[in-house]
Amino acid sequence: MALKDITLGQYFPGHTILHRLDPRTKILLTILYIAALFLSHQVVSYAVVIAVLCVAVALSKVGLKAIVGGMRPVVVIVLLTGILNLFYTPGEGEPLVHVWVLNIYVEGIWSAVFMILRILLLITCTFLLTYTTSPILLTDGLENLLSPLKWVKVPVHELAMMMSIALRFIPTLIEETDKIMSAQKARGADFESGNLIQRAQALVPLLVPLFVSAFRRADELAVAMECRCYHGGQGRTRLRQLRFQGCDYVALVLGCVLVAGIVLLGQFGL
Repeated sequence: MALKDITLGQYFPGHTILHRLDPRTKILLTILYIAALFLSHQVVSYAVVIAVLCVAVALSKVGLKAIVGGMRPVVVIVLLTGILNLFYTPGEGEPLVHVWVLNIYVEGIWSAVFMILRILLLITCTFLLTYTTSPILLTDGLENLLSPLKWVKVPVHELAMMMSIALRFIPTLIEETDKIMSAQKARGADFESGNLIQRAQALVPLLVPLFVSAFRRADELAVAMECRCYHGGQGRTRLRQLRFQGCDYVALVLGCVLVAGIVLLGQFGL
């Protein structure tokens, strides 16, 4: 898969029910889902959160290819986390496998499986938030939810703007990296042969032009914002005012029901 196929941070326009939800609703639903995910500890509770996420993915109509494409950059981290949980989770009784000073117990296998599922589900639910919410609406939603912090002099607008810009520029930097790699391949660079260390060393020449491009884009963005008289959030108005609709209240109630259901399942050891 090429770098340009990575969908991390992209927005997919659409008219599905998830796209039409208020951005504040989607942020709160993401938080509720993450809470339910971390409260899940057994097979039944994990099955529930997986089923809920599958329904959300189907409703978003984003497509499985986009989800899998976004997972590509974190595969190594997920596998490493699973391996660490596999070998370093203590268990009762005799180990299933004994390798040097490392032991694999049944508890370690379950811990590795649950940890990998948790990370993948966590990433997928956050992907759905960015896939179905435009950067502008995401910024407005974050600023609105964090607005109480303005009473303690927290720069809420600036924080929300920085988070939105960071998400927006992830696809841009990925595209820029792909262009630089293509240009260097045309000049004879080799990024695919050799062992892992050699491949990592081959990527070092990419860093200088990539950093130069990133700083240039940041400078151009700053100049463009100054030319449009941007001076922070004070006195700014919005073209679209955020208002909760009936579907937003229903979605939030369902999110609370999910968390309560997971807690109840935990009480029964499920």
